[in-house]
Amino acid sequence: MDDPTSSLRSRLIALAERARSSLFVVPMIFVIAAVVLAQVTLAIDRADTAGTIDLPLGFSTVDGARAVLTTVGAATIGFAGVAFSVSLLVVQMASNQYSPRVVTGLLRNPFSKRVMGTVVGTFTYCLVVLRAVRSNDNGDGDDVVASLSVTLGLVLGIVAILATIAFINHSAHSMDVSELLQGLTDDAVAVVRDEWPEPDDDANPSPRAGAVPDDAHLVRFTTSGWIQRIEFEALARAVPAGTTVHLEVSTGRYAVLGTTLCALSPAPDDPESVEETLRDAVHIGPSRTSRQDVGYGIRQLADVALKALSTGVNDPTTAQDAVFHICVILRELLQRRPPPATIEHDEGRRVVRHHVYTHRELVDLAFEQIRRAAVNDPTVCVYLLEAIHLLRESLDHPTHDAHRALYDQARLVVSGCEAGHSIAHDVELVRHAYQKRFGT
Repeated sequence: MDDPTSSLRSRLIALAERARSSLFVVPMIFVIAAVVLAQVTLAIDRADTAGTIDLPLGFSTVDGARAVLTTVGAATIGFAGVAFSVSLLVVQMASNQYSPRVVTGLLRNPFSKRVMGTVVGTFTYCLVVLRAVRSNDNGDGDDVVASLSVTLGLVLGIVAILATIAFINHSAHSMDVSELLQGLTDDAVAVVRDEWPEPDDDANPSPRAGAVPDDAHLVRFTTSGWIQRIEFEALARAVPAGTTVHLEVSTGRYAVLGTTLCALSPAPDDPESVEETLRDAVHIGPSRTSRQDVGYGIRQLADVALKALSTGVNDPTTAQDAVFHICVILRELLQRRPPPATIEHDEGRRVVRHHVYTHRELVDLAFEQIRRAAVNDPTVCVYLLEAIHLLRESLDHPTHDAHRALYDQARLVVSGCEAGHSIAHDVELVRHAYQKRFGT
């Protein structure tokens, strides 16, 4: 049963997601606003036939007004080139030094977009006003100086210069690894708090989803891409009453053309009528995003740690920083229960999620690859043991699954170091760190 409202909402959400990652939308809005502002100030200047507007920085000659507008316009477009160059340089350096996964956050930085919008908006404003400033060469009217408009253009030029300096300062600080990691951590924690429920001591853990019935109708993907968001309400509304939607995918996974999106049980009489609506409820895009994806923040920080431990970078201190920031996200997750595998809706409709992160899977995602990359670096192994110890200590009421997963990772850190190429003295340091923190 096709739901036009749901389909429209899905498209609007997809457009909003693209706009957040675009460097074009905000500057475009500033350009449009600059054109409107120019028309308003020019209208005020035209209405002031008596010349009552007297400004401290006002202009009385056409040549002076044109000179100011030309200078401000040329300067701001030059600054725009600097701003765009710095922005692209920051993105390139972050991708090479830390991880390509951190680039999305830099592209979404609202401050950078507003600065670019201010600069190109000022340039546009000067162009529009410059067109209206003219002299009476033919003797058929008075000179048009537009004193208010030109003065505002001068003020906007000063603002654009200051904004560009602030942008360069902001870009320099954004490359500081601690600030970058903190930004990723804050975004990830916000997603966790939105997607996972608060801990409830009286609630029973959600059971894992059962097997899909053999006679279920399979709905397959007709395109490929990253699953960015799933509308569970839309999935339930799309099927007839009494139908169970067995969801075979989750946010953050890659959808391959022809693979299974979900299975419907019992199979509807006219499955083709609901398939398109079901596909519209699963938003697919060209890149992975943090929306609904509680594991993406951990993945980003783990990639930064792995990059730091690579031979080309060899920066164990950055790896340590990333590991401790991972613990902040992981603590938030381990303090909460995973969302229920079965979501009940009206008239007997159900959505069964067959892929929901468990606490053990999240712990493995956080530490598995990092500890393997650190087998020959005893210092990083000690960092990992310290991080796992602090994480265990910070949990109020850890589940058995989380407690055991953390203990297993600590034990594997020691086993990996023992199997590596470290000398006996360094291996003993790791063993001592383990015994000190875990007491065995």
